[in-house]
Amino acid sequence: MKSSAVKEGVARAPHRSLLKATGLGDTEIAKPFVGIVNSYNELVPGHIHLQKIAQAVREGVIAAGGTPFEFNTIAVCDGIAMGHAGMCYSLPTRELIADTIECMVRAHALDALVFIPNCDKIVPGMLMAAARLNLPTIFVSGGPMLSLVGRDGRNMDLNSVFEAVGAYSAGKIGDAELNYYEENACPGCGSCSGMFTANSMNCLCEAVGIALPGNGTIPAVYAARQRLAREAGRQVMELWRRGVRALDILTPAAFKNALALDMALGCSTNTILHLTAIAREAGVDIPLMLVNEISERTPNLCRLAPAGPYHMQDLYEAGGVYAVIAQLVEAGLFDGTLPTVTGKTVAENVANAVVYNRDVIRPVSDPYSPTGGLAVLFGSLAPEGAVVKRSAVAPEMLTHKGPARVFDSEEEAISAIMSGKIVPGDVVVIRYEGPAGGPGMREMLSPTSAIAGMGLDREVALVTDGRFSGATRGAAIGHISPEAARGGPIALVREGDIISIDIPNYRLDLLVDEEQLAARRAEMEAKAAAGCDKVNKKPLDGYLKRYARAVSSASRGAVID
Repeated sequence: MKSSAVKEGVARAPHRSLLKATGLGDTEIAKPFVGIVNSYNELVPGHIHLQKIAQAVREGVIAAGGTPFEFNTIAVCDGIAMGHAGMCYSLPTRELIADTIECMVRAHALDALVFIPNCDKIVPGMLMAAARLNLPTIFVSGGPMLSLVGRDGRNMDLNSVFEAVGAYSAGKIGDAELNYYEENACPGCGSCSGMFTANSMNCLCEAVGIALPGNGTIPAVYAARQRLAREAGRQVMELWRRGVRALDILTPAAFKNALALDMALGCSTNTILHLTAIAREAGVDIPLMLVNEISERTPNLCRLAPAGPYHMQDLYEAGGVYAVIAQLVEAGLFDGTLPTVTGKTVAENVANAVVYNRDVIRPVSDPYSPTGGLAVLFGSLAPEGAVVKRSAVAPEMLTHKGPARVFDSEEEAISAIMSGKIVPGDVVVIRYEGPAGGPGMREMLSPTSAIAGMGLDREVALVTDGRFSGATRGAAIGHISPEAARGGPIALVREGDIISIDIPNYRLDLLVDEEQLAARRAEMEAKAAAGCDKVNKKPLDGYLKRYARAVSSASRGAVID
């Protein structure tokens, strides 16, 4: 046991004394030490119930012969942080989460780990820590929020409220309608109910094999979620006994499986950012071209919000993640031979999976589209890549050319959108919002939702070196790399320049000749040398100052080097 370092021998009598001060006896001290990493807090609706999840895990660990130790890590609600300076802190918490878990686990010599995440940055931050620590590990999330049917007969989610703001600004709805969405779109605990970033990552935990079946889809309020947590506690002890560690699960082939499921489900664009970062911790390289290779051969089988009308509870009732994986395995698009934390292979896990609703989960022979839900675009505007959720793009916007409307911050763009200054055909450019320039790569759900709420999502595109919420729909292209703050071509775009978007051919181009761009770059560099570049010299302090200095490009996962 790793915990022997803190509890065995005469020299460790002081350590045992401290452990006994917590209420443990010799019997408990002699057992394996299992860390329960809980992201509970009272601010985040996806996390307010995680104490119950942790208690169930604790019971499972004790029943299986381990001694549980619960500790907490931080969690930011992207929805609450969105649209103001708070969003600068969301992505940077991913690195903090990984680092603080590493410190706790190694300082106290724990033997195995159960991670309890739920929302956006917490899942990847914990997965990064799991790969780094390489202990017997299992994940059990808090589960998705329910989605209620609104007065118009459609299911609601958080995005419904954001789009209602756009509709209100356009005069399409009044105070009563806006208040109705505010009161009913988020009915209780759980991660937001669409295939947004949190639920995407929790489903991908099943894909890589580090979570039990149901982790991504069992609603937060269902008793099955408690049963899953208890089983996770028992199963982590079995992993410890068998010596199965995180990197036995997080293999190169497992990450390819994750990308295949990503494409089939139509997950959030943020998954590319996070999978790249997690893989790096596991010693695995995910070049962005690999995303397109897998997307080309993997059909999109699900259209969950924001790409379609269905929500996580619908996917759960339709058979869950395993029902999707079973079809991919049968089609030779998913490696069924890989090990998982169940103690069985992927193929064994999904052998009895059944699809109960063919509208929610299409067959491979009749998909929503023959290619995957995400695409990485390259071109003169994005030499190192940009990411789009193509399953949420209207067919008429898959290819588009239009004049650039350039803004150096999200706030400037929102003001222009809300005041009616954006017209059909425009390409909204939001820059200096990348990992270093933001800093923190803010999500642009407010401007994209305003565009959609105004009915312009089939006529207006938005491109940014920032990123998007998983709830974003429309021709929204993010993660443009290199970012503006690091001298990327997006910094050279001027009002009225024509931008060409060609998603089927994975292209994003600025239609300005090289000579003109070179002149603009020389002018930009001269301003910077003279100290006139105020946009790229934002006053920063504290953690954000350190983060902006050290963070890598989005094309490399926006990791801290």
